[in-house]
Amino acid sequence: MKKSLIALAVLAASGAAMAQSSVTLYGVADAGVTYLNGNDNWSGVTSGNNLTSRLGFRGTEDLGGGLKANFVLEGGFNLDNGDGASSYAGAKAGEGFQFKRRSTVGLAGSFGEVRLGRELTAAYNATARYDVFGSVGIGQSRLWADGGVVDTVAPALNANGNAVTTNQRISNALTYVSPDFSGFKVGVNYGFGETTNGNSDSSYMGAGLMYDNGPLSLGLGLERLNNGANSVAVSDIDAWSLGGSYDFGVAKLLAGYRESTVDRAAVENKRSGYYVAATAPVGAGTVRVSYNRYENELANVKGKADQFAVGYVYGLSKRTSVYGTYAYIKNKDGANLYTLGSSTQGGLKNNGSQQGVQVGVSHAF
Repeated sequence: MKKSLIALAVLAASGAAMAQSSVTLYGVADAGVTYLNGNDNWSGVTSGNNLTSRLGFRGTEDLGGGLKANFVLEGGFNLDNGDGASSYAGAKAGEGFQFKRRSTVGLAGSFGEVRLGRELTAAYNATARYDVFGSVGIGQSRLWADGGVVDTVAPALNANGNAVTTNQRISNALTYVSPDFSGFKVGVNYGFGETTNGNSDSSYMGAGLMYDNGPLSLGLGLERLNNGANSVAVSDIDAWSLGGSYDFGVAKLLAGYRESTVDRAAVENKRSGYYVAATAPVGAGTVRVSYNRYENELANVKGKADQFAVGYVYGLSKRTSVYGTYAYIKNKDGANLYTLGSSTQGGLKNNGSQQGVQVGVSHAF
């Protein structure tokens, strides 16, 4: 009897300990058929058109007193060919699976959350969320895909192999996210340069302010990348972004703006752009439509581009959906800076235009 009681006590204690910590495997498998009509016609199976294909692990442990430890390891992959290389700036062909989307460990409590590692910038989180195409596929806004880029052809890399941009993700980062204050939340990143010339070289500083209250949502992002002796770029990059949305119930209206500047070899390069968008529930799915205007001044050469996209996502279940997107882009002033999405396939017509269609299926687990 005594042994049975002891065994039950041990099982109860171990069950309580297990309840205090957890590890979750999650991911997305997304692929579809893409057709692009530009200088050439191109078609093929592509990955991550509606949601980025990814595999991740997240864990948390209750330390008591309201304090929790957590970690996230997340990597992207190409479902069309099984390539593990993520579509991050600076990715190299043939790379195996890496946790380049996010790799953080941190502590959370009533004070908010402190994290260390690589992750999306606070500025990106605050403002890119208003892109109705989720910064993927041919309908995505290029404000963040190219915003802050030093080189239009290939991103410059510093000695750590990190892209010298102010967009999306930052490595070697210390991040703080505040608790919610009546709808307001603040996020701050500092990315260490990790150079022998001092941490200010190649370092990143950014902040994002979010406000969410019922149907109204607003976001502001500020960023600065110091390009010192440890980077290919010559000078510093500054960027700011603003976005917002309002949900009327029958439809949601969204808008965003982003601007970035960089001095390169005594020539100021500037990128800016805005978009207006809307989503509306139709049947078991959602219609989404967006218009983007891009304006660039690179090496004293000015260019513009207009982009239109419309799509529909139909939910087969809570985890599985099918989708379709049509997009058209037209470059002006002979700049020919943008193609649809992040694809270089198909190229642009002589008049600087390109159009495309994507249909596919997405499953989250």
